[in-house]
Amino acid sequence: MPSLPDASGGGNRSSPLFWRILKIFLRPFRGLVDRARRAFRAAAYPIQGIYYFLRHPEFYPVFLGRLLPLSIISFLVYMILFTFAFIPQLLFLMIFQGKAGAWFNAIVLVLGEGHVVIQALFEGFFVDEAQVDIFDATLINHGLTDLVAPHRYLFRDAPTSVKMLGNPTTKAEFQPFSLKQIIELIVFLPLNLIPYGGTVAFLMITGSRYGKLSHHRWFQLRGLSKQEMKRERSYWSWEYTWFGTVAMVLQLIPVLSFFFLLTTSAGAALWVAELEKRSRVRVGRPVTASDQATRNLPEEPVYYDGIYHDGIYHDDPV
Repeated sequence: MPSLPDASGGGNRSSPLFWRILKIFLRPFRGLVDRARRAFRAAAYPIQGIYYFLRHPEFYPVFLGRLLPLSIISFLVYMILFTFAFIPQLLFLMIFQGKAGAWFNAIVLVLGEGHVVIQALFEGFFVDEAQVDIFDATLINHGLTDLVAPHRYLFRDAPTSVKMLGNPTTKAEFQPFSLKQIIELIVFLPLNLIPYGGTVAFLMITGSRYGKLSHHRWFQLRGLSKQEMKRERSYWSWEYTWFGTVAMVLQLIPVLSFFFLLTTSAGAALWVAELEKRSRVRVGRPVTASDQATRNLPEEPVYYDGIYHDGIYHDDPV
């Protein structure tokens, strides 16, 4: 144990009380550092998904064949909005916010309006299947074929993970169509009228909802019930907020929004691959979020090898 010099100058004497007080004093800062680390790690996955997608040419046909026409449609939607809606909203915001703040908030406001229109008309019906394919293919690339195989036909001799994918044998959704999410987008759009912090609040609130749905496909593959899904989303809510906020910013980029939907799917799968890798350190049943919440176990799910741990017995199937 670290020690402090003796007041008499003769040698060192242990001072556990001092270190206990110092530990208590630093505890709030350790919590802040830990939350910042978790937020940064979660926010990085949508960016990693872009790099990962670009490095895997087998993903390109999914985008070009299904989403390129929708990207053209999104361009037309944004062109109409910026032609007829941008100037009136900019002039209105300049009355309350000044020129600099009005320009930024008006741009985000119009992008948000376009996102609502596009999501309501196209995303829920045409994009989800492509997102599922990218998500599943990324898991296969990371050696998680056993997670995907029970839920869809796989052509194991295919040259790439995308070509391995056959028809799903169970319900396959990357994100369930959420009317509530669309309503929230509409309701919170006026936040962009608030100077400075309004746009940030809009992105984080809507991003939080998006982030909580980003692992819906993973929960499906694990066979979780609605109650178990809700528990998992609650446990990871801090991380989902930051993941979803970055994903929402990417989706507000005109024309490329559909492309970023696919790269975000890849990023969500990369996150799942990391969680599964940590969970599969040993053979056994993973400790779930409910176990962690009720028994205050470590943050990451881990596997146990047929021994008692904190009073819970996890059988070794081997």
